[in-house]
Amino acid sequence: MNKAFDRAVLAAERMNLVDIPLTLDGIAEEATKNSWSYLQFACELFEEQARRAEERSRETLLRFAGFPYRKSIDEFDFSFQKSVSNRVMSEFAECGFVREKQNLIFLGPPGTGKTHLAVALGIAATRLRYRVKFTTLSTMVTKLSEAKERNTYSRRLLTYSRPSVLIIDEVGFTPLNPDEASLLFDVICRRYERGSIILTSNKSYSEWGEIFYDNEVLATAILDRLLHHSKTFVLRGESYRMKEFKEEKD
Repeated sequence: MNKAFDRAVLAAERMNLVDIPLTLDGIAEEATKNSWSYLQFACELFEEQARRAEERSRETLLRFAGFPYRKSIDEFDFSFQKSVSNRVMSEFAECGFVREKQNLIFLGPPGTGKTHLAVALGIAATRLRYRVKFTTLSTMVTKLSEAKERNTYSRRLLTYSRPSVLIIDEVGFTPLNPDEASLLFDVICRRYERGSIILTSNKSYSEWGEIFYDNEVLATAILDRLLHHSKTFVLRGESYRMKEFKEEKD
């Protein structure tokens, strides 16, 4: 048995089946105890290998995405934030919007759950093996500006143009100078009708000129591409954080 086990482990290593050495012994014991056929034993062994490989792949996609935290749609408090419905968000979590290259935009005051929903939908996309990238707007324009100075702009731009879903958080918290605004325009143009964007902003569309120092022409150009094939959700009401703060005080 030991010789057969060693041969199987060596063969698995040669084929880069990295989990078989970890699972072979336990599955072989189960097979003996339950009198499995050879075929059932093989099925159990390779199904476990596939399950573990899928788990590693999902974890790799989650790490690449760079989410600030991991939260699901099920963890969202729809009873507190009634501007969106559980049913609608659950439908979007099936990721038809990714296949259709549709953009999702969450507008509303700070603390109303925009980032939670963006992250939850991004995580749902990784579970379906889509590549997702999360960034705040300020981080993205900073990294792109630095890349321009280092002559690595094209390569850095691919970080934001290649993923199936790009999440841009906190649009509107600080204004963009003309150079920074042109970087955002570059990203939006590269992704236009090629990939989905999930965007959160504390500004209504009528206020977007303020983000670009009252450059209405650029704001209109960005919104024109962003809103084509898009769905907008406007979140209203009190901040979750303020709600929790009040509950702690009580």
